[in-house]
Amino acid sequence: MTPRTAPRICPLCEATCGLTLVVDRRPGGHGEHVTGARGDAEDVFSHGYICPKGATFPQLDNDPDRLEMPLVRRDGVFVETGWDEALALVVDRLRVVIDTHGGSAVGLYLGNPSAHTLAGTMYAPMLARALGTRNVFSAGTLDQMPKQAAVGYLFGHAGTFAVPDVDRTDHLVVIGANPVVSNGSMTTAADFPGKLDALRHRGGRLTVIDPARTRTARLADTHIAPRPGTDAALLAAVVACLFEEGLVADDLGGIGEFVLGVDQLRREIADLTPERVAAYCDVPAGEIRWLARDVAGAPTAAVYGRMGTSTVEFGTLGSWLIDVVNILTGNLDRPGGVMFPTAPTAPAPRPPRPGKGFRTGRWRSRVSGHPEVAGELPAVAMAEELETPGEGRLHALVTVAGNPVLSAPDGARLAAALDAAELVVCIDPYLNETTRHADVILPPPRPSQSPHFDAVLNNLAVRATVRYSPPVLPLPDGRPDEIGIVARLILGLSGVGVDADPGLVDEQVIAAALAKEVRDPHSPVAGRDVDELVGMLPDAPGHRRRLDMMLRLGAYGDAFGARDGLTFADVLAAPHGIDLGPMRPRLPGILRTASGKVELAPDPLVGDLARLRGAIDSGSGNEPGSLLLVGRRHLRSNNSWMHNLPALRGGTNRCTLQMHPQDAARLGVDGMATVRGPGGALTVPVEITDDIRPGVVSLPHGWGHDDAATRLAVAADDPGVNVNALNDGTRLDPLSGTAVLNGLPVEIAPA
Repeated sequence: MTPRTAPRICPLCEATCGLTLVVDRRPGGHGEHVTGARGDAEDVFSHGYICPKGATFPQLDNDPDRLEMPLVRRDGVFVETGWDEALALVVDRLRVVIDTHGGSAVGLYLGNPSAHTLAGTMYAPMLARALGTRNVFSAGTLDQMPKQAAVGYLFGHAGTFAVPDVDRTDHLVVIGANPVVSNGSMTTAADFPGKLDALRHRGGRLTVIDPARTRTARLADTHIAPRPGTDAALLAAVVACLFEEGLVADDLGGIGEFVLGVDQLRREIADLTPERVAAYCDVPAGEIRWLARDVAGAPTAAVYGRMGTSTVEFGTLGSWLIDVVNILTGNLDRPGGVMFPTAPTAPAPRPPRPGKGFRTGRWRSRVSGHPEVAGELPAVAMAEELETPGEGRLHALVTVAGNPVLSAPDGARLAAALDAAELVVCIDPYLNETTRHADVILPPPRPSQSPHFDAVLNNLAVRATVRYSPPVLPLPDGRPDEIGIVARLILGLSGVGVDADPGLVDEQVIAAALAKEVRDPHSPVAGRDVDELVGMLPDAPGHRRRLDMMLRLGAYGDAFGARDGLTFADVLAAPHGIDLGPMRPRLPGILRTASGKVELAPDPLVGDLARLRGAIDSGSGNEPGSLLLVGRRHLRSNNSWMHNLPALRGGTNRCTLQMHPQDAARLGVDGMATVRGPGGALTVPVEITDDIRPGVVSLPHGWGHDDAATRLAVAADDPGVNVNALNDGTRLDPLSGTAVLNGLPVEIAPA
């Protein structure tokens, strides 16, 4: 048999590049497997770009350590069992917990990879409702929740993100991010290195603000290296300078009528001048003023921040101030600035109207009283909620594509709490540091056997496209796909039964969604018959029917035949995708604040400036000789879950402690060092480099694969250390509940 090829959207990171997979017969003729992967030159979004992670798709798909059958713990030992038995067991045991203690006794944790699957994006939220729990946790409070809170207050909804228009901007400012290595994050943009090359070729500028000289910083025209955790202060000073020097754009670049709070913000932030924050940030005041003038003076500019501005003690303030700078310089909602993407499955635009606005604390965690943010509680609260006796205690936890024992602070405490829980269920393909504590593991199939559509990441894309990947290889008989696993759990918990058709979940969603649409006078299907619309959906698996509905109701859809536009059939007929064009202005229609305007100075954010002033004036963490820990990205690494692939090991992808030569010499460190933080100590190899500023050290995230009870042979061969073992999880950004992972004080001594 001649090998065949198949297009496929890469499911491994936010860049969502197109791949061409090579499929061949297995040795001995026993079915097919993926043998190669290259960039898809015809893909409408990535145009052939591929990174090392995408090239290892065959190794990931064929990893011998992937679980194929459910594992159930019996007498302390995992044994394989059949799917029907495993799903029924999970529902029965969850029912016992719920009937005994209530739905709030079950927690749900969603890991980062769940954002890359249909099951995680379209079905996992329904699982939370079926469980009847508000105890939802995710990697969001270890990652991007400050950004969600900030845009919630500004624009009225925690999912209304403005992303940099990197293809058209004249000046890109990157703060606390390394998109050349991360491929972009909270900004879906394939081939970020190519986009930066294009920026330079059209005469544009790149400014990077980062305590390390990252691969992105090496490409910059200007690199500013502040002390970690001070981004909010630096940005506040930029804002103060914009007001003081008359650099605020006339009419905010044409959106002035849609913005409230400019004068209030001017008053509230006037005292946070570059001169006041310079020592705290360790950046000269003149350099901060130059930055403000340079952004304001560019024809167009886009300020973009990520983990370095997010996972710090002032993460929400920093995330807010990034967009404040974009707004004040006239760069919100215009080409070349930051814009709101229009995803193909998002509802069609409606006329502008006020919304409910955004607020937090609608409920609180039981033990520490952490406020809910965007429907979630802090990931660091899971352990105490599981281990603390009393009314409302968590007795069970369900995880979907997550490894919080390794990815969250104080993993040893969480591991002990999981061992003591009544029930732990993990939907995950590996026996890893978290799932090894499970009572039942339900492994999803290989990526090649799964459909793919970026229902979430299209909402962050710098260019609108629509692409769908059907499964490349068939599922074995009796093997449910990941959608089927989650849907059958939903049906079981709902009393329908785990043996019911998983498509029933989709039909319920479709009926409810269309009933709401036909009642909405601004919907493209207002006043039409629901049964007629349902009858127009394809005879196809449930997820395809839902996607067809969403596409038809979207901005590019055919409104169920009422206009020319997209249907799912069009998408299926375009295996390399359909290009829908660049981002377009969307104000004021996208706003859902109570005022119907951008609320530039929300009370919770303005109020938190007092805490920032206290930190600035105290000089906390800026003592001579102090050391602050930051994370770092590797192009060949993806959090904790891709260290088991041989092709991604080695090179720069190493778990080392980076130190500046001055700090290493001062402390007498060479070879190995002991690092001590609030949560414990680690011994780690030292990499002395001037790529990091003095007073800062760096360890990568996601390592520490030394647990003998896991089944990760390649990762265990070079396990590294778990940076989160240094962190006791007590430091949080109070506005978002996000753990402080960067700017953590540490002590270092020779090992």
